[in-house]
Amino acid sequence: MNATRLSRREMLARSSMGFGALALGDLLSGNKVAAAAAALGAPPVPRRNPKIDSVIFCYMSGGFSHLDSFDPKPELAKRHGQPMPVPIEKTMFNNNGNIMASPWEAKPWGKSGLVMTDLFPHIAACADDLTLVRSLTTKVSEHAQGNYVFHTGFPFLGHPSAGAWISYGMGSGNKDLPSFVVLQSGGATTPHGGVGVFSSGYLPGQHQASILKADAGAPLPFIAPADSDAKQRAGLDFIGTLDGDFLREAPDANVAAAIQNYETAYRMQTAVPELCELKGESEATKRMYGLESEDKYTAAYARQALVARRLVERGVRFVELSCLSPGIGAGGAANPWDQHGKLKEGHGRMALQVDQPVAALIRDLKQRGLFERTLLVFAGEFGRTPFSQGSDGRDHNPMGFSVMLAGGGLKRGFAYGATDELGYWAVEKPATVYDLWATVLQQLGFDHEKLTYRFGGRDFRLSDVHGQPLTGILA
Repeated sequence: MNATRLSRREMLARSSMGFGALALGDLLSGNKVAAAAAALGAPPVPRRNPKIDSVIFCYMSGGFSHLDSFDPKPELAKRHGQPMPVPIEKTMFNNNGNIMASPWEAKPWGKSGLVMTDLFPHIAACADDLTLVRSLTTKVSEHAQGNYVFHTGFPFLGHPSAGAWISYGMGSGNKDLPSFVVLQSGGATTPHGGVGVFSSGYLPGQHQASILKADAGAPLPFIAPADSDAKQRAGLDFIGTLDGDFLREAPDANVAAAIQNYETAYRMQTAVPELCELKGESEATKRMYGLESEDKYTAAYARQALVARRLVERGVRFVELSCLSPGIGAGGAANPWDQHGKLKEGHGRMALQVDQPVAALIRDLKQRGLFERTLLVFAGEFGRTPFSQGSDGRDHNPMGFSVMLAGGGLKRGFAYGATDELGYWAVEKPATVYDLWATVLQQLGFDHEKLTYRFGGRDFRLSDVHGQPLTGILA
């Protein structure tokens, strides 16, 4: 037999997962299978100087109009009914009309004097706590692609959602709850593109979103245990032993994720029902959010907003809220802000749904000392055109639109960037969705270029190969 001398590097390279496998063996030898699972899904970089610990994403699926909310333009009223003075880019339906004034009045709000319309009067009353980015852009103008780009950085299925990336980078802040939660209520559904917009993609499976029905008797399927605690624990221990034996032979992130998900699901049986029952919340808090509203859509969204606060209070890293559809205009259940017609009626109904709950969430985070460690993101996949579609709607506009931010180490009562005088193109400090997520990751303590995951021979990241943090909005 011929003996071959190996260097230490070669020996570790040939030993499955190198140092990771050695650490895993130590963990498994101590019968810490769940800890081993967490180790296999550990992020590659530490957090440095984090300003926030959680993100709440209020996603306005369908694309709300920046012109009728956070970026009003007086020129639209002056030129109402006139043809556009510049060439019109291709739109979704190419049923383009003339310039259309906003149905909502604009004025300065708060001591900061941020100019917004009264579409969101409760949110506008929080002007001195808001950060508006008025120059966001995206390269897609179709809903499913727009949803994927905004959530994953890529316009198609298969990549991890922002919530999954943040879960991967930070790990769990509460062993009894998942790190990434999507809330639904009142019949709210997933945006166009399906549950893939909440996917963990090629990241370990424990970072996939858990979808909670915030107003259902059973927020998750099978949340009520069918067996006694002792029987469940015995079954999990048996499965853990078998999986542990497998992991000793071949460390595998998918098996490790399954182990961790089993354990989390077991503990969620107690944590989730209590969370959604709103035990301990005062009647004044429930009224502030709008849980007792006569409008069923407001009440349903209010429950999501209040549960979102309870989740970040318990250490959940990323929470996404889902809009409900009142069935007005072209927007369906998956994209209820999509008013290609009946803009005033449709946007008015949608604003009524989210305005009071979101404003209450901002105030509640402040009064509980959570505002500085939480970042709220209020956005849709694109904006709307300054000209009408047909007689009373607006088409999709990806060339310049707005996102509202609050909390987490940002300048308050502040507007960044600008669109042109008609609100059609971003002309001052244009920004991208990649820049937005790079900024969020920076506030969480990550360099967006270093929070990566190797898949198919390439290091992927949430910002793809683009993006720079928007340092101009940082306090």
